Amino acid sequence: MASLKLIPKPKEPLLSPKPESEGCVRCAVVGNGGILNGSKMGAEIDAHDYVFRMNAAVIKGYEEDVGNRTSVYVHTAHSITASLRFFQKYGYTAAPHDQNIKYVMIPEGMRDFQWLEGLLKGEQVSCGKNCSRETYYSGQYNESRFYVLFLPSKTLNDSFWTIFRPTNGAFTLFLALHTCDTVSAYGFMTEDYSEYPNYYVERETKTEVVFFINHDYILEKDLWKSLHERKIIKLYQRSHEGKEKRKK
Repeated sequence: MASLKLIPKPKEPLLSPKPESEGCVRCAVVGNGGILNGSKMGAEIDAHDYVFRMNAAVIKGYEEDVGNRTSVYVHTAHSITASLRFFQKYGYTAAPHDQNIKYVMIPEGMRDFQWLEGLLKGEQVSCGKNCSRETYYSGQYNESRFYVLFLPSKTLNDSFWTIFRPTNGAFTLFLALHTCDTVSAYGFMTEDYSEYPNYYVERETKTEVVFFINHDYILEKDLWKSLHERKIIKLYQRSHEGKEKRKK
């Protein structure tokens, strides 16, 4: 509660509305899936009005496949610190820090509330060692452009509330669906996920998806497919290409 009381009321909307004459707000949500490896979707992604990313959003060197713009970055205390540890070898040095970027944090455990307190007080934040907010936000952190996203659920009253939750990618896609007129999803799990590396940064190696117990990846995969078929989102898929490769 002490951390929550520090959260300021946003001074501006998450996304600036477009003038009525310009039509719908088009958003791209970019996951980290290996399906984007060699996709050449970068230009199409950047053509959207707003681009959402999450976790280890490695961009430099991968622009042709994933674009280079970021409007909204979604994270937890764990994801923003772990991404730096595990993806530094791929060139990841900090969260995206485009000018006027909006940061959205999802509290999932006590460490997130501790992170929030340090961040909002301008103090060192806990990351295994003392780190300033500049370490992870590259100096682009701005209290007026920082948001906290909560998912109301009866499960949160249970003693196991921190264990099971949607992935950060799912949270980001849900957020986009609530704030944009049209949503396109790239780098998310599809039926032929085993054809691709776990992450789009894996060009030399190919690790397989690890099904951690705290996320239901198959449930999410089926949901994205269903939303795509009902034309609620546009899900980037490469099923046809995958079949052609197997035939060869």
